[in-house]
Amino acid sequence: MALDLRVRDGKPTPELRDHVERRLGFALGRFGDRVGRVTVSLEDLNGPRGGVDQRCRITVSLVPSGMVVAEATDLEAFAAINRAAERIARRVRNEFDRRLATRKSGSTRESDSPGA
Repeated sequence: MALDLRVRDGKPTPELRDHVERRLGFALGRFGDRVGRVTVSLEDLNGPRGGVDQRCRITVSLVPSGMVVAEATDLEAFAAINRAAERIARRVRNEFDRRLATRKSGSTRESDSPGA
């Protein structure tokens, strides 16, 4: 899993990078080589005005093809990262489950055909 961490209007701190790597390792590690590049974008929507405005968007490129995106907004960047990581794990799992179901249903149809 290749990680690209982007922080709008700033540079990621080592603590932030470590947190992102750890959370995504937990969330996506079980998918192994089926996950390619992971891009994490952090943005403070309201700037210095405060509020629930820390947005984390995670984009995952799947192998051999496809892309899954999850987003979360929270008061703090670390909380937004946690929520987005949970969401991306669920969406990636659902995508692979969907692909597996499609492949299984396709192979079942072929074996049911009279000429097979």
